[in-house]
Amino acid sequence: MAIELCSVGGYQEVGKNMTAIKIGDRVLIIDMGIHLENYIHYTEDEDICDLTKEELIEAKAIPDSSVIDDWKKKVCAIIPTHAHLDHLGAIPFLAKDYDAPIFGTPYSIEVLKAILSDEKIKIKNPLKPLNPNSSFDLGDGLSFEFINMTHSTPQTVMVAIHTPEGIILYANDFKFDLTPVLGKKPNITRLKELGEMGVKALIVDSTYAPHSKKTPSEAVARALLKEVMMGTDSKGHAIIVTTFSSHIARLKSIVDFGKRMGRRIVFCGRSLAKYVQAAENIDLVNFSKDVRILKYSRQVRRGLAKIPKKDRGRYLIVATGHQGEPKATLTKMVTGELDFAIEKEDHVIFSCTVIPTKTNRENRQKVEELLRHTGARVFKDIHVSGHAAREDLRDLLTIVKPKKVIPAHGEEHMKAALADLASEMGYKKEDILLVDDGQRVLL
Repeated sequence: MAIELCSVGGYQEVGKNMTAIKIGDRVLIIDMGIHLENYIHYTEDEDICDLTKEELIEAKAIPDSSVIDDWKKKVCAIIPTHAHLDHLGAIPFLAKDYDAPIFGTPYSIEVLKAILSDEKIKIKNPLKPLNPNSSFDLGDGLSFEFINMTHSTPQTVMVAIHTPEGIILYANDFKFDLTPVLGKKPNITRLKELGEMGVKALIVDSTYAPHSKKTPSEAVARALLKEVMMGTDSKGHAIIVTTFSSHIARLKSIVDFGKRMGRRIVFCGRSLAKYVQAAENIDLVNFSKDVRILKYSRQVRRGLAKIPKKDRGRYLIVATGHQGEPKATLTKMVTGELDFAIEKEDHVIFSCTVIPTKTNRENRQKVEELLRHTGARVFKDIHVSGHAAREDLRDLLTIVKPKKVIPAHGEEHMKAALADLASEMGYKKEDILLVDDGQRVLL
């Protein structure tokens, strides 16, 4: 039985992830994501909008799925590995081309439902939640399982595809966090078992492969936040925090410390409301009992306008806009578009890093310059990554012992760094498969 891989997207860039794997006469698609920078550049919005597939492919904002048009009728499952838009954000535009169900963890499915509902987009594909550390039998010797991993959004999984010819392991976006703030530890025990069973090929995240370190635990980010929020005098001044809307563990830390400080907590922005609601729908968190959530622009405008000037120092505001996005709440606060403007000595905390793209750098620079003019105190990089660095990747290769290594989720220098690591560990050149978007490889 022949196994063929098509690297539809995500093999020359960070984002736009989509991989099709053909086993005999059946095809599984893993991830279906947007390229966030190109998407925002084209739409001027970080939220998914109802646009056509063709215009987004032309804008290089979603994968060019035409490279697997001849496999269309063979697709039996679409599997987003987690809730980040660069892994499931293209589903509303591409999934309807395939007569196949969508399998994801409960959180990923809830986020996808929220996106579809918000934009009134309808797709014919059944949505099937599957818990981490569960499996699904597709029949005739083909099955897949979700292996629980830690990342910067809940219920992230690696996908192990079990075929008559061996196991294909898809491991994009993960880190080995043994002290997670939210959720279970990574299932390293199962990875060891798969390694003993025999992994035919490993498709693996190379984003942080050039970084010679182990990625720190989310517990480290929590400690950094505690030091800034509770260890710095903010009496009489507002605190504004911005972070990734999907980072529910980070939001949990922010809410925990805000409560301990006796602050009134307000979440502002569509994407924040969307990801938090998805987490609450499956009982991961219950922020609503402690937090006022303002979703739409008019709600944000009215809600913030009602905060009395004399009470500013009693509030903690969590706002969208960590990358300086022009339409986000933080940007509007800085530019004076909202009645609640940032003032001198207010604390503005960026619990994130700048995603290194031209657009993001320019947007963040503009926001930071405006913040300097306000006289606010700015705290940057209160963050740890969700991506495995070089030494985590070394551990993964040691544990699962794949016959073939396929670097993914990265630009050329990132994939080259992972290839270099594999070579250092004894892999021959022919067993390290460096592929670009749209290529096919016979395994």
